[in-house]
Amino acid sequence: MSQLERRNLSSGAMWEDIVGYSRAVKVGHTIEISGCTAIDGNKIRAVGDPYCQSIFILEKISAYLQELGATLDDVVRTRIYVTDISRWEEVGKAHGAFFGSVKPATVMVEVSALIHPEMMVEIEATAIVK
Repeated sequence: MSQLERRNLSSGAMWEDIVGYSRAVKVGHTIEISGCTAIDGNKIRAVGDPYCQSIFILEKISAYLQELGATLDDVVRTRIYVTDISRWEEVGKAHGAFFGSVKPATVMVEVSALIHPEMMVEIEATAIVK
């Protein structure tokens, strides 16, 4: 049995070394993107705006996928965590803008908090490439 090639991708976020995780991992044909938030360096983008935070996050996910040889078309599942489910339509609209034709399996759940109080959305993704 052959060993599948593994590639870990780091975003350089301080939490990666503290917690012991990678931003993305590709093993064989599968790519897993860890939860992404609207952090840009040390600044939270679009404070108070879950739509804009979601757009920023999905752009980051797209860039990580490209770095690992995939595109948004390869995404088969997303997981969306929000701190205020009453604003689900704003987050859903952003998700639809990126995945309207792909239509991956997804879930959106409300959580009590994310790692920083100004973060309103966190999104994970799974992709399968040929």
